[in-house]
Amino acid sequence: MNLTDIDRKLVDLLQAKFLLTGQPYADIGLNLGISESEVMARIQQLKAENIVRQIGPVFDAGSLGYKTTLAAMRVAEEEMGRAARIIAEHPGISHGYERDHYFNLWVTLAVPARGDLEAELSGLAASIKAESFFALPAVKLFKLRTHFAMGGQGPAEAPDNHHGKIRRREARLSPADRMVINELQQDLPLVPRPFAPMSGQLGMDEGEFLSRCHSLVQRSIMRRFGAAVNHRQAGFTANAMTGWVAPPGKVNAAGKLLSSWQEVSHCYERRTNNLWRHNLFAMIHGRTREACQEIADEVSAKMGLTDCIMLFSTREFKKTRVKYVV
Repeated sequence: MNLTDIDRKLVDLLQAKFLLTGQPYADIGLNLGISESEVMARIQQLKAENIVRQIGPVFDAGSLGYKTTLAAMRVAEEEMGRAARIIAEHPGISHGYERDHYFNLWVTLAVPARGDLEAELSGLAASIKAESFFALPAVKLFKLRTHFAMGGQGPAEAPDNHHGKIRRREARLSPADRMVINELQQDLPLVPRPFAPMSGQLGMDEGEFLSRCHSLVQRSIMRRFGAAVNHRQAGFTANAMTGWVAPPGKVNAAGKLLSSWQEVSHCYERRTNNLWRHNLFAMIHGRTREACQEIADEVSAKMGLTDCIMLFSTREFKKTRVKYVV
């Protein structure tokens, strides 16, 4: 798809400035100087070209009582087809990638509060026939903000107000909150009033439905509402999961430094184990491998970190938003 300047501005708005209003597409159109129908038509085309994957909420898993982890596995090449199928069908896996490392399969896994995360991971590894595996749960969050700037002079990256927090306790949710959360987790329909069918399904006034959505954002239960973009289709073809061995006295400063780059979407301190010693993680996205390497080198030089590893994605098996049933 040959993106126009308006398309690029639209993708930026869908990611960072999507409004939870009665007629969000009309509001976006006012911002861009185009009609509501043209906004919807352009989004439809962006979806057809697999640039926009979906438009919906991003929830804080811990607030909803879910336990999550990043996990790595060593999988024989002949078993990768099986692994891809299992990952695609697993409701608790949001991301699944093959990476250029001995531990070549990486997934993010979520289970409900009553689930056993370790048992789930062990069962997953057994079904995939992984030769070895381990979990790397987050200790501290520095950044979680996936916004791929399209160069259309759209909005700047929205600030991340979850810095340093890993929520491990379920938030207090009313029965109405739970109904809204369950109903909201779908790809937003391309109709003039997309939230009206959802509120109607719950027998709730549209204004009350949207008010409860805003409350979920204000309480940091919903991180944001917006588009998930296919970074490869958007031109960010180099994607490196980068890790450093950072001593305790440097972790916070290095995490804050990494968070300042728009090219960094995720940054965490993670628990290590006897198979993996790198405790500071960042996902770096660029149009070339060299661009990713430059950021990693600058962080290493500024922070005096000498042990750095970069794992580039070679195949994407899954990237979606887990549906959290509450």
